[in-house]
Amino acid sequence: MRNTPSDRDALFLGLDSSTQALKATLIDAELRVVREGAVRFDDDLPEFRTEGGAHRHPDGLTVTSPALMWVAALDLLLERMKREGWPRDRVAAVSGSGQQHGSVWLRRGARAALRGLRAERGLREQLAGVFALEDSPIWMDSSTGRQCAARERAMGGAQAVAGVTGSRAYERFTGNQIARIFEERPGVYAATDRIALVSSFVASLLAGDYAPIDVSDGSGMNLMDIRARKWHPAALECTGPGLERRLGPLVPSHTVIGPVSPWLAARHGFRPDCQVVAFSGDNPNSLAGLRLRHTGDIAVSMGTSDTVFGSLADPKPSASEGHIFVNPVEPEAYMAMVVHKNGSLTREQVRDRQPGGSWEAFETALRGTPPGNEGRIGFYITEPEITPPIMRPGDYRFDAAGRTAEAFDPAADARGVVESQFLSMRLHCANIGLTPKSILATGGASANASVVRIVCDVFGVPVFVGEQPNSAALGAAYRALHGWTCRRQGRFVTFAEVVAKAPPFRRAAEPDPAAHAVYTQMLPRYAALERRVLAG
Repeated sequence: MRNTPSDRDALFLGLDSSTQALKATLIDAELRVVREGAVRFDDDLPEFRTEGGAHRHPDGLTVTSPALMWVAALDLLLERMKREGWPRDRVAAVSGSGQQHGSVWLRRGARAALRGLRAERGLREQLAGVFALEDSPIWMDSSTGRQCAARERAMGGAQAVAGVTGSRAYERFTGNQIARIFEERPGVYAATDRIALVSSFVASLLAGDYAPIDVSDGSGMNLMDIRARKWHPAALECTGPGLERRLGPLVPSHTVIGPVSPWLAARHGFRPDCQVVAFSGDNPNSLAGLRLRHTGDIAVSMGTSDTVFGSLADPKPSASEGHIFVNPVEPEAYMAMVVHKNGSLTREQVRDRQPGGSWEAFETALRGTPPGNEGRIGFYITEPEITPPIMRPGDYRFDAAGRTAEAFDPAADARGVVESQFLSMRLHCANIGLTPKSILATGGASANASVVRIVCDVFGVPVFVGEQPNSAALGAAYRALHGWTCRRQGRFVTFAEVVAKAPPFRRAAEPDPAAHAVYTQMLPRYAALERRVLAG
């Protein structure tokens, strides 16, 4: 039996199963990043034929990912960790992050397969047959409009749904995806033993048993009472029969759900007493990774989707704007979030129109165009948008006089896509009371100085960035340490106390008053044009 690593030598692993990749971040007890790794779904697992980690279906609304791909990605990541000599025997705890709203449908017999994993074989070959539904609906899916309308009728309207669950009925939310599967594919529903979120599914792979859903990720389903931290009976009833049994229990986010599976210890060298802390969603983990604690501390995550979120104590759910989730690191608190579906993939499409089609060309275009884009405003909708709800994809351009424009030159498109994304963010954040005093920028685009400059000037507040760009994986590692510490001390230890040694964020930009004035003057025009686009 190997000796337990001392507190000083213990390591903590965070995983992030995002839309496009499975990432890993390993930290030590001083919160320093020790190792990082990633499996890119499109590049490393081409046999699943995904684009951006997903399959877009012919109806233009349905978007799924192969559930087995997430299993194969974990197999590959663990093999790379072994080959590269990651010190797995020093990992005291692991937690993780999953893209929110994705669901994994496990058939009867899946639990026995998880419990009976054999060390001489990989996960993929042992679990290929455990899915009642091979293609998992994910957050980009917009196919459940009918089910959303039915939920709001059954529960007394959009505001009533928001008041209980934290959000009105949204097409991508898991409860509405479940309702659609029950109605349209009753055989799949009947064959399903457990409906997991992406987060709890990956936790199940590590624990070798069904893992519970944590209350933070669970509050993004339109099924949970965010104040009681329990499944809401009326929300379950209008979704599908026997649903509570299929969902399993809810647990606080810092809960240790058990040790790693014997398979993980025997095949990959993890300690048998390495603890698995409940996994959560990618946005809650980003809040943890960015250590947001005070009102006015706001994070802007620029990834596949662009999100803005912050901590708050008194939730005021709205049927028209944003979401309220349970805070993943403060058990009595909440987090508010606004999601813009058209994020990095949309910026990439505009990047490809630049001469040379590179990020360097994109940044050159941003530097070479003035704040306000000479009055030109564009709405770039690659996928049906969430905020605001623009369901018809396309590019909608307007000149300085408000007339529709067929095209902008490539440089104006580059500035137009970035300015429109963050003007929209400023507008809709203000509508739910998220008013920043400072901003922490994260995600891939946070490395682009010209994009950060526009964020800073649009909001008119300082922008900080962390040296660690993968905030969801880092937040998962922090949460592994947090849950492990709470278990070791036999009490709840504040998250702020656990992460006190984390490195400070770097101040990346101060607002330019003149540029901020330009954007403040633009905002009413932007809002009016947004209403025109929404009106068709």
